[in-house]
Amino acid sequence: MKQYQASASRHSMARQKASLLWCARRFKNEDDGVMVGFSIILVIMMITIGGIGADIMLAEMRRTQLQHTLDRAILAAADLDQTRPATEVVEDYFTKSGVRHTLNNVVVDQSINHRTVTANAAVESNMVYSTVGRNMKSLWPNKPANGKYTQAEIDALQETIDHGPTFNLAAAGTAEERIGNIEISMVLDVSGSMNNNSRLSNLKVAAKEFVQTMDDTTEDDTLSISIVPYAAQVSTPDAVMNQLTTNGSNPVANCLNFDSADYQESSINPNREYDQTLHATWSGSNYDNRADNQVVTINYHTDCRAESSRELTLIQNDTQALKDYIDDLFGSGNTSIDTGMKWGTALLDPAFQPVVSSMIDGTSSNSGTVSNVFEGRPYDYGSNESLKIVVLMSDGQNTRQHFVTDNYRLGNSNVWYNAQEDFYSLYLGEDDGDDDGDGITDEPIYYWPDDNVFRNHAYGEGTYEVTEKVNSDICKSYRRNGTCKRYKKIKKTVTVSEPGEANVLSYANLWAYTTPLFVADELYAPLMGYTDARNAWYYPVIDDVGYGTKDTRTRNVCNAAKQNGIIVYTIGFEAPSSARVVLKDCASSDSHFFDVDGLEIRDAFAAIATSIRQLRLVQ
Repeated sequence: MKQYQASASRHSMARQKASLLWCARRFKNEDDGVMVGFSIILVIMMITIGGIGADIMLAEMRRTQLQHTLDRAILAAADLDQTRPATEVVEDYFTKSGVRHTLNNVVVDQSINHRTVTANAAVESNMVYSTVGRNMKSLWPNKPANGKYTQAEIDALQETIDHGPTFNLAAAGTAEERIGNIEISMVLDVSGSMNNNSRLSNLKVAAKEFVQTMDDTTEDDTLSISIVPYAAQVSTPDAVMNQLTTNGSNPVANCLNFDSADYQESSINPNREYDQTLHATWSGSNYDNRADNQVVTINYHTDCRAESSRELTLIQNDTQALKDYIDDLFGSGNTSIDTGMKWGTALLDPAFQPVVSSMIDGTSSNSGTVSNVFEGRPYDYGSNESLKIVVLMSDGQNTRQHFVTDNYRLGNSNVWYNAQEDFYSLYLGEDDGDDDGDGITDEPIYYWPDDNVFRNHAYGEGTYEVTEKVNSDICKSYRRNGTCKRYKKIKKTVTVSEPGEANVLSYANLWAYTTPLFVADELYAPLMGYTDARNAWYYPVIDDVGYGTKDTRTRNVCNAAKQNGIIVYTIGFEAPSSARVVLKDCASSDSHFFDVDGLEIRDAFAAIATSIRQLRLVQ
């Protein structure tokens, strides 16, 4: 579409202006009213001033149209996906807009991760209406006899217009698409439902393509990617957990329990104390693994998984390693979107800088720790040093997350265990009631469930006496050959030395190998009865956080991230409506949320990759 064209031919415009002058001259010579010279001058001034205003409006309209053409041209040319030469793109825009003659020059600066296009254009705009106003008086004496102007008069007027004052209209601009330092947290749902309908397989394809695309379109050492696989919990490597301040212990896996207040902020502070998730089962199973194999622990219905493929990976730039990591993901467990998002934002929060720094391997290579090129990440908020992105994906809604309650977390339990003899003892405190019947009450008392007896020590920590019948030296009957056939029985107290060694079990060690139901039914029930034992050692041991609380926590941590300038993309992958609502609320805007099915998840990740490379006018 041509944006600049003459509104009339040269002669047509001149005739219109001449007619205007003739009317003004006729008005001047009208003698059926009174017209003073001052009034004539006033009219001329009004027409001239009005003409100047009209000229300015026309010039501004033309300048705006020129600037819009230039802006569109340089934005299209700066797009890193644009395959045509940038200069050619700009020139084509101006040609098709009919203003190619106004384009002065185009300057292009580009590299693998940026393209900057600068252009300027200029055109002159005649001051048509004000010129006519100023020259009306000079044409009045030439009143045509027949009321029409001659061609010579028209040409003279047009010459005045063409060579009169002009506006110099200029347009300039710079457009840039630049991918500088980028920090990305990919928060990926690996709950059990991801095994349905090929979701996990489709996710792996999409996530690997996303990693490759980001690597292809960024300059070396500017992009870091962290991946947070989450189900009911998020597991972390030892190198990360060792840098955090925690209470409680887990001999198998590394997870943290967060309370609701923790979700009001996007950070995980290494100097703040967090509860470490104990390795425990929340199922109603009645078993333990101590006697069978000391390295086999509770492995059924545990939220904090021990597999290395469940541990998050942080601040990486080895594309192939990241893709191999994605291939190893597996689906199992409940869904905790809030916990996944908490870790995703924490890996972008500057509070995590000391943890990342501790993992720098001192080389430019990346061998599973963190490359030294990423020293200083995560960068401070508002420093403009990097773009911080979270890509959160889920196929379901928040479910339940379990934890061992405070009274059963820290320190030693009352349970002692003799590994050699596979024998449990329960410490009951002081023997106030002389339960062992030895007449001593100021001593400790233990219960041995397997023997249903009370002792003053755990089995394996001492000796005990038993009374039994043994043969005496007195023979009660003889054989015919003179040997003793049967000796007289007498009672004798025998001291028994207990084999093995008893050790007190910490709560962390107890739950890692033994289910709460086993402790209640097999150890305490013989002493207390099943009802009381379960009320003391089964029901109160494990608690959980439900979906309502977790939805609120998800929204809170998402808001905290967005307030800190983190851009949040969310993907509802065949998710139920309730989950889609939470994910949409979490996203930076409605356009940052993707609702997809099947292979559409590839399109979502591709669109996010494109969106990260945002076009922006910089001048």
